[in-house]
Amino acid sequence: MKLRPLPAVIALLLSACSTPNQVNVQIDTHSVVKTKQQSNKTPIYKNLYPGKKNYPITCQENCYPPTTKIKCEAPMESCSYIGDNPSIGLATGFEVHWFGHAGFKVTTPDNSQILIDPVSDQFDWPVNWAFSLIGGNNRAPVKWLDDSELKKTDAVLYSHIHYDHFNKDDITRIGSQVHYLVPLGFAKHFANNGFQINEMAWYSKKAIKHTQVHFVPAHHFSSRIQVPFIYNDDDQTLWGGWLLEHSGHTLFFAGDTGYSKHFKDIQQKYGDIDICLLPIASYYHPEYGDWYRYVHTTPEDALTAARDLNCKVMIPWGYGNHSWKMGDHSSHSALFRLLHMQQKMQYPNDVYIMNEGETINL
Repeated sequence: MKLRPLPAVIALLLSACSTPNQVNVQIDTHSVVKTKQQSNKTPIYKNLYPGKKNYPITCQENCYPPTTKIKCEAPMESCSYIGDNPSIGLATGFEVHWFGHAGFKVTTPDNSQILIDPVSDQFDWPVNWAFSLIGGNNRAPVKWLDDSELKKTDAVLYSHIHYDHFNKDDITRIGSQVHYLVPLGFAKHFANNGFQINEMAWYSKKAIKHTQVHFVPAHHFSSRIQVPFIYNDDDQTLWGGWLLEHSGHTLFFAGDTGYSKHFKDIQQKYGDIDICLLPIASYYHPEYGDWYRYVHTTPEDALTAARDLNCKVMIPWGYGNHSWKMGDHSSHSALFRLLHMQQKMQYPNDVYIMNEGETINL
């Protein structure tokens, strides 16, 4: 009897126990795909507007003044927003629940439940293991959905493959009975378990009940360790944001992004945006200089983007007690800076500040 090599046996057993995923690659007539061909390698994706950035405004000094609107247990650490929020009278029918970091649950006007970048716990292996060795990048656990709430989910949207936005443990819990809308090249990061996956190019769209879900550009990058020390998926998977449209009302989630002309492009294509979920953190790191800001918006960049989009209400995210401090000064330093720059820039539209776990009807 000839014995199979052990890896082949394991692969055979895994294939026998798996169910192929249903993957649809969607590139619509007006979609945009920008790639760079590598010799003998998979093409890599590129930003629409690469190169040196000229930012309209930058806070130079005294960027984190104290405020009575934020209550903290330590300087800019372990905080809650206690200030007044504006009364929002948009009547869009969207309900927004913030888990923390970049994770949201959005209930649409037709009662679809859509999860955006849901990450319930720490990073996936091996990154969680690596950070545990150095004692960093842990976060307080978020209040997550129970099984009965998860079963109400119609679709899950992921903006990119970075560990703080996509956790494989979560898709196992959410299951294969929902639609997964993801960027191009993303499906290979799912285990074969019968998942319904729609890979999308920029400016492609898919209907979830009566809500049109558009995948739109962001200015970022992608990388994810597939095999430690051997293989990284460097920019072989696209990144972007999501725009939900229902009965003439719009909700925009920017994803991780730096500031670029793509915000104006989105406004020109879809018109003024009702609700903008915009990142304001992870822009500072003393070791990496300007690069962090190149791929993440500062609070003033986010306010500039909100002006470009003509957001009727801006809801910031990325700060907080349940976020990973990715080079930020503290858990809430970005929020302190946002409140300061909102006043300094005389930002004219509404900014609604949420604490993690809160829900707002808009």
